[in-house]
Amino acid sequence: MLWADQTQRDSSGLFNQAGHRVTTDSYAITQDGVTVHHLPGFANNGKVLRVKIAVRSETGRPLFVGVGRDRDVAAYLANVSHSKLRDYTVATSDQKYDSFAGTKRPASPATAGIWAASSTDSAPLTWKIRNGEWTVVLMNADGSRHVAANVKLGFGISYLGRLTAGLLAFGAAMLALAVFLIVRGGRRRDGSTPVAADSQQAESSAPNAGAAGTYPAVLTARLDEPLSRGLWLVKWLLALPHLIVLAFLWAAFVVMTVIAWFAVVMTGRYPRSIFDFNVGVLRWSWRVSYYSYGALGTDRYPPFSLDAEPDYPATLDVAYPGKQSRLTAFARLVLAFPQLLIIGVFVGGGAYWIGHIGAWQFTSPWSGLIGLLVLVAAVALLFTGRYPRGLFDLIVGLNRWVLRVLAYAALLTDEYPPFRFDGGGDEPHHAPTAPASAHV
Repeated sequence: MLWADQTQRDSSGLFNQAGHRVTTDSYAITQDGVTVHHLPGFANNGKVLRVKIAVRSETGRPLFVGVGRDRDVAAYLANVSHSKLRDYTVATSDQKYDSFAGTKRPASPATAGIWAASSTDSAPLTWKIRNGEWTVVLMNADGSRHVAANVKLGFGISYLGRLTAGLLAFGAAMLALAVFLIVRGGRRRDGSTPVAADSQQAESSAPNAGAAGTYPAVLTARLDEPLSRGLWLVKWLLALPHLIVLAFLWAAFVVMTVIAWFAVVMTGRYPRSIFDFNVGVLRWSWRVSYYSYGALGTDRYPPFSLDAEPDYPATLDVAYPGKQSRLTAFARLVLAFPQLLIIGVFVGGGAYWIGHIGAWQFTSPWSGLIGLLVLVAAVALLFTGRYPRGLFDLIVGLNRWVLRVLAYAALLTDEYPPFRFDGGGDEPHHAPTAPASAHV
């Protein structure tokens, strides 16, 4: 914006477009459908946005150019032969018009009294943009037939230089804050080691939850062979009851996370009851995902439960974090943004590919890297009856990365997720977390 503001303006301070030749044997050329809606109050006063229209006659006769509201121009040109330009932006040789017949000769356009902005002779028109539906009209100044001109548009934004400088300053400040928070969030502070969950929570008290060398959010999976060759074709239907329940649970998860965010920011602690509920939603989701199109790793129907189910082939565990940093919690989504970009590739941005055929809509769960890999595994399962082990380890590892980022973004852990792929069904053990300098 700053480059354009300083180098791309003309002498009148407007940005300009190359000229286009327009011509008609009728009385006028119009361009309607210029719709301006939802301008904020400060920009709807004509002082911020403006358009310049410069015209040069090719017949030697003086020209008139005006901008009026659609309804007023329609009344002025009623029963008047004129041409409507379909698209001004196309190349000159491709200009196309819609012709409107009429028997009436229009009055001199300058006397019509309907124009929000107008100009005659060689002076360019300057229109201060406001909300509304507008039509641009080009005519001979005396209202006669045969209009031919070269038309050039320009536009301007007031205070663009100041706006650019403000945006640059704000962006630099946010960048500095983000770097500081990422560095601080990646540093493992004394006393910040997540503590184990209460013994009543079987899965949260698992021996590998928060153990040295593992991330506090633990995802495990066991390939539950033998698997049916074709059951995956109807798992979308079998999983539907779970998906309906999970839709409500995830809505509650979002609300509970917002409440927990306020609690962590103000007290430094995640409310234990909310923590148990949110971890339960993640467990339930992982079991359904593992059964269906998140992995297809088992044909055992997942239980309707928020509780730990250690006998199920897919388990999920998050160690209760104890005391958390209020500063990093405040900017958690900013800190997690690089990781969210990565898992967006894994899960397809949380969206489905949608194809429209007539009035029907078809959705596909095969979006994102995980979905595509699961599709490959499903085809292999269909034709060979076996799930490729290397592919299984890859899919579970990608799901593990997604879980870690979700747990961190939802404040379930204060430890920044590593930029590291850990494949396989079991949670791998690594050396203890590196110093802050290594994170940076």
